[in-house]
Amino acid sequence: MNIKKQHAFSLIELLITISIAGITLAIAIPNMSQFIKNDRLTSSSNTLLTDMMLARSQAVGRNQPVIICASTDQSSCTGGNYEDGWIVTIDTDNDGIGDELVKVQQPIEGGISYGQAGLSSITFDSRGFLPQGSNTGTISVCDERGNDYAKTISLSPTGRASRGATPACP
Repeated sequence: MNIKKQHAFSLIELLITISIAGITLAIAIPNMSQFIKNDRLTSSSNTLLTDMMLARSQAVGRNQPVIICASTDQSSCTGGNYEDGWIVTIDTDNDGIGDELVKVQQPIEGGISYGQAGLSSITFDSRGFLPQGSNTGTISVCDERGNDYAKTISLSPTGRASRGATPACP
């Protein structure tokens, strides 16, 4: 008697494989969505934090005041919110108005909002400190999930920007 070896999947094996793949996808897709939201929030927070560090570094390196501010037109400090974009600019004549653009950040997409509590414009003096009487505080980086997932950037009087705690979303 001649026995032939199988070279393919049986229908039952195929159905079991498809079922396992379907169950795995049903579990993974919602978690992937959360992962993407977390990554977008962290990335947005890190971008602003890095640009604050860049502004401080430029102030010390050039021995001139540097301003980081929210900007709706990406060319001047027009106010608004950081989700509209921001600029890092050097104040070469020390009049409180940026004269030379260092960096432009385009508007942030994906439902990210920034609660800035009076910090829509931050000036670092030539030593990298905040000028006497300047606002210090925190900027909260939030999405639709609220405080539970929010990130915070704290700004000290010495000009040091760092990740903070206790976010308060707008």
